[in-house]
Amino acid sequence: MDYINYYKILGIDKKASEKEIKKAYRKLARKYHPDVNPENKEAEKKFKEINEANEVLSNSENRKKYDQYGKDWKHAEEFEKAKQQQHYQQQAYGGQQGYSSHSQEDFSDFFSSMFGGGFQQQSGRSKRFKGNDFHAELQLSITDILKSEKHTLTVNGKKIRLTIPAGIENGQVIKIKGHGEKVGKGGVNGDLYIKFNITNNTKFKRDKNNLYLNLDLDLYKAILGGEIVITTIDGKKVKLKVKPETQNNTKVKLKGKGLPLYKKSGYFGDLFVTYQIKIPKKLTTKEKELFTELSKLR
Repeated sequence: MDYINYYKILGIDKKASEKEIKKAYRKLARKYHPDVNPENKEAEKKFKEINEANEVLSNSENRKKYDQYGKDWKHAEEFEKAKQQQHYQQQAYGGQQGYSSHSQEDFSDFFSSMFGGGFQQQSGRSKRFKGNDFHAELQLSITDILKSEKHTLTVNGKKIRLTIPAGIENGQVIKIKGHGEKVGKGGVNGDLYIKFNITNNTKFKRDKNNLYLNLDLDLYKAILGGEIVITTIDGKKVKLKVKPETQNNTKVKLKGKGLPLYKKSGYFGDLFVTYQIKIPKKLTTKEKELFTELSKLR
């Protein structure tokens, strides 16, 4: 795994404060966001790098490990344990004839081999090391998650076929075990983490699995009542009965007409429709006379 300079990606100094990191990230994220740069592969790649850099540097613990161990920061704990173990070995064998303490260079070689395929502890038991995790982002529209579908992703040149469950949330991350960095014998492959960016390409507003719709209702139907037909998010037509004397901002619930629940087959959220009564414009002389008559009756 090549060294990535996260400070350089965000355009900040190594001594930058948390506030400066956040400010730099927000500025670059807006600039390279996929919505601002549609079909721009370079911008998409840059956006991923910016997010990766922010995830590391905005976390004080991760940043400390990264500053100390560079590209191997995720293995910081293993490194410290190995370093401590060597220290104990030096103490245990330091006085025996023929034993010479390790130099820093020797330990560096040992550390490299440790991440290449593991090492033998004093007890003889093999400690297995895990490869680096990979992170990817997948852009979907809200209409793509109405049912579970198979997708093929290309990660580091390899195609991975997976089924994306219906109803997945925006920003949700799922783990695919063993599809990260491949390691040698005795090690454990890293995992692949996929973050989902769900864009809303509909007139509905989403809140988890519930949907919300503002619907224009003409004055006459609001007063007299009647039937209207709406189209739900899956394209189906549904009839609604409007009660006479319906007031502005009246909300009705259509049970089970929302989004599917994640990994709960057959379960759906609800659709809430809010009526927005529209006052007619450009009234004719006759209409004005009739409204005048009505006003007198009230």
